Parts: sequence; structure tokens; C-alpha cells
Amino acid sequence: MSNSRREFLWSIGGGFGGLALSHMLANSTCSSELDQPNPAFDGGLHHPAKVKRIIQLFMTGGASPMDTFDYKPELEKLHGQKLGPQEKPEGFTAMPGAIMKSPFKFKQYGECGQWVSSVFPQQAKEVDEMAFLMAMVSKSNVHGPATYMMNSGFLLPGFPCMGAWISYGLGNLTDELPTFVVLPDGKGLPYNQKGPFSSGFLPAVNQGTVIRGGAKNPVPDLFANGRYPFATRAADRDGFELLRKLNTDHATRNPGDSRLDARIQSYELAAQMQLSAPDVFDVSKESQATHRDYGLDKKNTEDFGRRCLLARRLVERGTRFVQVWSGPQGATGNWDNHGSIPKELPPIAASVDQPIAALIRDLRSRGLFDDTLLIWTTEFGRTPFAQGSDGRDHNGGSFVTWLAGAGVKAGSSHGRSDDWAYQAAEGKTYCYDFHATILHLLGIDHRRLIYRQNGIDRRLTDVHGHVVQQILS
Repeated sequence: MSNSRREFLWSIGGGFGGLALSHMLANSTCSSELDQPNPAFDGGLHHPAKVKRIIQLFMTGGASPMDTFDYKPELEKLHGQKLGPQEKPEGFTAMPGAIMKSPFKFKQYGECGQWVSSVFPQQAKEVDEMAFLMAMVSKSNVHGPATYMMNSGFLLPGFPCMGAWISYGLGNLTDELPTFVVLPDGKGLPYNQKGPFSSGFLPAVNQGTVIRGGAKNPVPDLFANGRYPFATRAADRDGFELLRKLNTDHATRNPGDSRLDARIQSYELAAQMQLSAPDVFDVSKESQATHRDYGLDKKNTEDFGRRCLLARRLVERGTRFVQVWSGPQGATGNWDNHGSIPKELPPIAASVDQPIAALIRDLRSRGLFDDTLLIWTTEFGRTPFAQGSDGRDHNGGSFVTWLAGAGVKAGSSHGRSDDWAYQAAEGKTYCYDFHATILHLLGIDHRRLIYRQNGIDRRLTDVHGHVVQQILS
């Protein structure tokens, strides 16, 4: 690159442009030990990719399967009978009560005949787009470990999440936006706070970029505060030159620490986002019809709907992985319905139902489903036994996940829980299989995406995992 172009970038960016230059010269986050994404594989590493971008919708707290997607008429027959464990199982917060039927009506929808309860009337119309994993299983009944497991494949902190692995393995699709974006609930972060978005032992640059979708300034400190008139582009030049020297010296003395490199790249990305972010996060540019479709005109759907719309705008512009969370950690305002399924589940379900259905229709109409995968999941299920009068306790024995979009066999399902939705009966699917399947769609063999850490060859699926071919097209 010519000196004149370097000078031009410095002049337009007041330092940020020059920082962005180095990002453009080395814009891949892939390890030199890895294969690079192969254009002949549509950007996959090991085989042709069917998916380039992912939106994951995560329901914090443990969405109840037998009250949403897993119809169990046997619960109606046994309602009120004390047939559960006689001792409190590990991870339960109270002794199991009597068998409790779902308080919601179920109907079959679509050509596939998927059962859906009345809490999801809008998603019910889109079931022919979905592929259901009906026998998902967790190794934990506790929110923190189970949330880690569904994101990183491990029950403990310190391991990279799926978004970080994808960022590390495939790199970015654009220089102008983060590769991995997290849109947390407006009420707060999920269990483990930022742990589920961590890059663990992978380079820090691969961690999720948390953006407050409902805030006036979703990306804080992207622009200088107007109260500081001295913070001009011209004034930055000398400061950035000094910072460059300090960074170079620090990197020389700490060759194994990726945090500085991640911070430098974050500043470089910030330079790019000064141009791209105002457009991406300005949903006022969307039509009023789109606002209504996503529920931005209603108080209960506005927050989640806005973040679903932002997720579409982000993937449309090149973000590779976007996570949208429903519910914060804690005892209320999420899917952790210990107190009362009839009272607590409908409000949280209503807050996401219309936006999710709108997102499916929007992705489909824009042709984004040609290379975009949409995922709905949670960390575990709930018990078929009542807790208190009409709540449900934690249950890792069976829960439901669905996928839609590129590479998915629309209208299919795999696995079955037992007659109470208490334990997986057929087609048991762990996070390892879930992650292996997603990596497969991205053109990655989960057994070959490896990072050596402390003498151990680590991978997202640990030593487990198989691709669930039954739900793939």
C-alpha cells in the first residue's frame, strides 16, 4: 500500500483510520495453524458450507417443553397424582409435587403437524420452516453450569463459547462490524453474566461484542463526548503515535498475551464502526410495517422485537454470529417459572412470539435463509411435576430446540421425550451433537477445529458429538 494512501487514512481518521489500516492488512482472525476458509467450499474449512451467518435466540431460565412445543396428553390423564421421585433429585430446588398437566391448549400446525401450545400462536404459523430437536438433554439442572454447557460444551467457566469458536475458525465476513455480536435482554445479562460470550483460552479478539440494542447509544463511547471539544481528530495524532510505541513495547515483552492484540483490534474496529454503526443501529430507516411486524409498537414486544430486527440488520451487513437473549438472570422476568406456569410463562412467551415469527418471515422474504441459520434454544427443560401449586422445577432430562433456514430440513423433527417430557426417550441430543451439527452447516468438521491449550487439543465438542443428519436437507 502506498505511503499516500496511508497518509490519507490517517488524515480522514485522525489516527483511527491508521489503526484500521493494520486491521485491513491482517483482517483474518484465523489461527495460522488452521486451514483458512476455502472459497471453493463457500467459505467452509473442511467441506462446502451451507450456512454463512447465524442468529441464535436463547431463552434464559429453562423454557418449559410440555407447555410450548412438546405436547403430552398423558399428563392430562395423570394430573394430580404423586408419581414423581420420593427424594429431591440433584439440582431440583424443591421436592417434586404431583403430576401437572399443561394449563395451555395444544393444536397441530402446518403440513408437518407439529404440536404447539397457545402461548406461541405466531410461531405456530411458521412450524413448516423449522426442524425440531425434541430430545435435547443437559448434564446439569442448575442454570449457571447448564448455560455454560449449551454455549461452550462444558459445565465450568473458562472455555470458549460456540460464537468464539466460529469467529476463530472462520474469521469475519466484513471489516466494518464485529464477527460475533451479543444482544442481551434490556433487563440485564443472563446467568454467568458475560461468561457465555467468552473466548476462554482462544484469542480475546474472538469474544462476543456486547451491544445494548435498546439503549440510545448501543455502542458506548464510539464517538467523543461533545463536552470535550479538545478531543478532535487532529489532537489524536500524537496520542496515537505514542500509544503505538507503548503497544509495540508491551507486545514485545508479553508475546503470549492476546489481550493487547484484542484491544488494538477493537479500536481498529471502532474506527470502521464510526462509519457503519450509525446506519446499522438506526431502525428508524425501516418501514412502519416492519416496525409493526416485529412488535416495536407494543410495550411487551418492543425490546425483544428491536433486538431481533437489529440481528437481521447485522447479519444482512456481514456479522457472522448474533446471539439474542430473552430474559436476564434471576428469579423473575425470564423463563425460570418456579412460581406459576399459568401466570409467569404467558408474558415472557408473548414478549418473543411475534418478533420471532416476524424474523422468520423477514429472513425468508429477503432471501437470507439461503445462507443464514436461525436457532431457538434454552439451557434445560422443566419438570412434569408441580412445584408449589402450579410452578415447575428445573429439569435437564429433556427440552426442545429448533432450527430454521439454510441447510435445515424444514418441517422435520428428531428425537422424542417420554410420555411425561421428563427424560429423553429416543434420539437423545446433547450440546455436543447440537454444536457438531451447527459447525457442519458452516463447513467445519467439529473433530478438526482444534486449539492446543496447556498440552491438550481442545475443541468445542470435547471428545463427543455427532452431526444430527436427520434434520439436515
